[in-house]
Amino acid sequence: MASTLADRLSRLVKTMRGQARITESNVQDMLREVRMALLEADVAVPVVRDFIARVKEQALGQTVADSLNPGQALVGIVHKELAATMGAGPGAAASGLNLATQPPAVILMAGLQGAGKTTTTAKLAKHLITQRKKKVLTVSADVYRPAAIEQLKTVTAQAGAEWFPSTPEQAPRDIALAALDHARRHYFDVLLVDTAGRLGIDAAMMAEISALHAALNPIETLFVVDAMQGQDAVNTARAFKDALPLTGVVLTKLDGDSRGGAALSVRQVTGVPIKFAGVSEKIDGLEVFDAERHAGRVLGMGDIVALVEEVQKGVDVAAAQKFADKMKSGGGFDLEDFRDQISQMKKMGGLSGLMDKLPSQLTGKAGNLGPAEVDRAERDVKRMEGIICSMTPQERRKPELIKASRKRRIASGAGVQVQEVNRLLNQFEQMQGMMKKLKGGGLMKMMKRMGGMGGVGGGPR
Repeated sequence: MASTLADRLSRLVKTMRGQARITESNVQDMLREVRMALLEADVAVPVVRDFIARVKEQALGQTVADSLNPGQALVGIVHKELAATMGAGPGAAASGLNLATQPPAVILMAGLQGAGKTTTTAKLAKHLITQRKKKVLTVSADVYRPAAIEQLKTVTAQAGAEWFPSTPEQAPRDIALAALDHARRHYFDVLLVDTAGRLGIDAAMMAEISALHAALNPIETLFVVDAMQGQDAVNTARAFKDALPLTGVVLTKLDGDSRGGAALSVRQVTGVPIKFAGVSEKIDGLEVFDAERHAGRVLGMGDIVALVEEVQKGVDVAAAQKFADKMKSGGGFDLEDFRDQISQMKKMGGLSGLMDKLPSQLTGKAGNLGPAEVDRAERDVKRMEGIICSMTPQERRKPELIKASRKRRIASGAGVQVQEVNRLLNQFEQMQGMMKKLKGGGLMKMMKRMGGMGGVGGGPR
């Protein structure tokens, strides 16, 4: 949905330049584009209808500020209403977990099979350990899916939490109560209970999870839903809402191609806040959901706040300072530095992770890359890193030593053709030249040639 809606709106902004006012006619044009983008994203029809009505009411007759055209003003209204639909605004509930109870705080994870419940349970454990400094125990009450219990054991170990053993022969209620007793006796702060899912909603599943809820009396009951489910997410959400007193939603696979549809539908149907979003397959790929920021991503405005957070998490500050000091003192930019920059980018979520958080105006042509092109670019980056790692420390520090025989040895060690080594060295020379320009105060000259910063922020805000 993100790219579709952003593309449609950017086209509309261009066609509406020169108009001084938002009218019934241009609102209709705008809403047609928005409606089509939402329906294509498989957002529930009642949610689309309600959303369009709110945008129209907000927009009609609004005078446009001198610095904006009607298209940009309408994008602002759409952004505000998107955020409100997903839970933003003064009346929105706090998106953090409520752990204000006598320990252990029990969190029940509910959802269909395949939504990512087990992995999300471990990601949540990791979040609670690193962000809330809690002692966490996990347990699987899924006695139906083969290897579900072992899967939770594996991902719990990756998260650094503790796992309570269970077997397929036990009753889910007995498993959960035994884990709760163990958590109390060993002074755990939080108990995460991974429940069984099904391929579809059925009465037996709902009866079982309702009984588990009654036995455990959890302080949080989280509904885990696949963000790519779209229209189906609405029916699932409604069934779980009827069976359980849900307290929050966790959207998984939000890094997939069809972002946004489920976020809009599920929040509206359940009436509870979206508390977390799964943004990668890594064990730390879970972030607290922010409706304002997600609305910005959907409209191609990027998420600079999330990008800064990734930088703070991923960048080695000491190494960055050392690199800055080296450049300042006139030390040359070598292949060791080049490799370190690639490594830092990987820590920040790789090329796709960075591009996703940048506004589409800044990414330009790259912002329109499909998953296949991004994957190819990611592979190229890994290949470059492999080539540099095949060099000796001396070669990395003095690239001018790398002649024909050394190139053949490096190519053989990295499993690539000699042409790939030549391409890397050419790219390195270009970057080396750019670093020299920046060191010599050439940054301002470069900016002036490019027309300065004025062209960067010309898009909707």
